[in-house]
Amino acid sequence: MAEATSSPIPEQALVIERIFDAPRELVWKAWTEPERAMRWWGPRGFTSPVCKIDFRVGGKYLFSMQSPEFNDGKPIWSTGVYRDIVTLERIVATDSFADENGNVVPATEYGMGADFPREMVTIVTFEDIGDGKTKMTLRHEGMPADMRESAGTGWSESFDKLAEMLAAD
Repeated sequence: MAEATSSPIPEQALVIERIFDAPRELVWKAWTEPERAMRWWGPRGFTSPVCKIDFRVGGKYLFSMQSPEFNDGKPIWSTGVYRDIVTLERIVATDSFADENGNVVPATEYGMGADFPREMVTIVTFEDIGDGKTKMTLRHEGMPADMRESAGTGWSESFDKLAEMLAAD
């Protein structure tokens, strides 16, 4: 079972901490191996039919998620560039809405307001806390205040799926 805390931070950041009952290496692989990321990416009711990861500083990722009840059932695409990677400790990447080819598109393509940033940053840290458990912290920077709650819910539901996947592996 995973424990969670979520708190908005003034600088337009969403921070979520989770403790997973899994070794740090497995939690790391869930973020870095496409076949694993596809199993948990997206909130409840969403699947991730496409996940491409070029896991190196300067490399790009392209994820899709879709649900029959959202966006008329069409996939929502996100992309970014890895800015910093410290193996088993930290991943820093940009985060933007995209089209199916990985081109950054405005958030208005997915029904967001025109003031939604074209690029945000995610920082994910991984800490071995003993007894085969891992503390993972997500910091999603640049998140507009009016979107933090719904984004926090989406991330939390994704992390629930991640906890289930880790328990099954």
